Amino acid sequence: MNFSELFKQSNQLCRLSPDGRYSAVCVQYRLIIRDAHTLQVLHLYTCLDQIQYVEWSADSLFLLCAMYKRGLVQVWSLEQPDWHCKIDEGSAGLLASRWSPDGRHILNTTEFHLRITVWSLCTKSVSYIKYPKACQHGVDFTKDGRYMALAERRDCKDYISIFVCSELQLLRHFETLTQDLAGIEFSPNGCVLAVWDSCLEYKVLLYSLDGRLLSTYSAYQWSLGVKSVAWSPSSQFLAIGSYDEKVRILNHVTWRMIVELEHLPIIKDSKSVIYKEVESRPDIAAGVLSLPPLATGASSLFSSESKYEICQPPVQVPIVKPDPDRANPKLGVGMIAFSPDNRFLATRNDNMPNTVWIWDAQRLKQFVVLEQISAVRSFQWDPRRARLAICTGSNKVYLWSPAGCLSVQVPAEGSFQVLSLQWHPSGDSLILMSKDQMCVCYLEPEDAS
Repeated sequence: MNFSELFKQSNQLCRLSPDGRYSAVCVQYRLIIRDAHTLQVLHLYTCLDQIQYVEWSADSLFLLCAMYKRGLVQVWSLEQPDWHCKIDEGSAGLLASRWSPDGRHILNTTEFHLRITVWSLCTKSVSYIKYPKACQHGVDFTKDGRYMALAERRDCKDYISIFVCSELQLLRHFETLTQDLAGIEFSPNGCVLAVWDSCLEYKVLLYSLDGRLLSTYSAYQWSLGVKSVAWSPSSQFLAIGSYDEKVRILNHVTWRMIVELEHLPIIKDSKSVIYKEVESRPDIAAGVLSLPPLATGASSLFSSESKYEICQPPVQVPIVKPDPDRANPKLGVGMIAFSPDNRFLATRNDNMPNTVWIWDAQRLKQFVVLEQISAVRSFQWDPRRARLAICTGSNKVYLWSPAGCLSVQVPAEGSFQVLSLQWHPSGDSLILMSKDQMCVCYLEPEDAS
């Protein structure tokens, strides 16, 4: 495992192009394009203000930079570096910006969710979509880029509009049976649209592309409900993370629950492998003087090393009691993701923040538990194989695969805390990001594989 030198970045805005050839790094108002393998600077663009969001087009030929404070979007071309485009939403303001799947249209959501403005780079035309729903996951596209689903709010009711992406032509428009729709997501095969209600009501609805209600699922009533949703890559399973600290998996045939996965405070399953991260700090003068452990996140003159030890059940899982007086309590399954080969499911229960649970998705059983020293900030599956990368805000990156797991320290001077990470599409490297720096971690084929 090798590491590149450190590079500056802002707001963890580092994005790899879909084809894996380039990396885009934002530093304040500058956009730097590098070769993803050699890290050589290929292009340098200057925006009109500090960049707050960046996104590649699907064909990796264009880059979108959004400056929400100014209501501006600038578009840059890799093939024609001298060409650029500026979109100004004016008094309408700008809340969000994203590419359409064809990479030639930009969808801007104005302030207060008054409308979505669709800008065409080819014809320079502008069209509008009214009544977008003010929710975090209100727009989604099928994987093949043919259809777009949009959540809408009209007359105090929730609706879904299905558009044909090529011409943004309305295909279907139907009302949903939700009180306050919170999100939508297409299955990977594009045949089913999952719709879920706000956390105040446990309800998941499955719709076909023509608006037919295929099934409704509700696990319980009168308590906080759905917190996270994830499709399996095969579209055969829908995993629902709930505030009651459980994951429920629905099958694609009957849309009924086939298993309920619990995050228990005490792990008693003897068939599960439990890895616990343990940390050691070097002693001074061959053990004559030992330093007390430092607070989490503090920089140290003496770097600590960590490794995993296998624990025998029963094992007590560290629990953080949620504060009932604060909004968005740290409770329930907030992170959930299937491995690309459908073999495993990784979850994090938010009131057990130091623990990653890995489930066998074929046998529908607990498989591995990883207990970290610090709270897990992010995890992401290798896009090519069953290999999970984890970061905790420390100066280490963690890798798990069925062969085992390892902890690797980033050999950087000063305090480099890994706050987020991103896999290269090939799975051969990782971008690691701290608050204002980034580096690339190059993996050997045998690393946790």
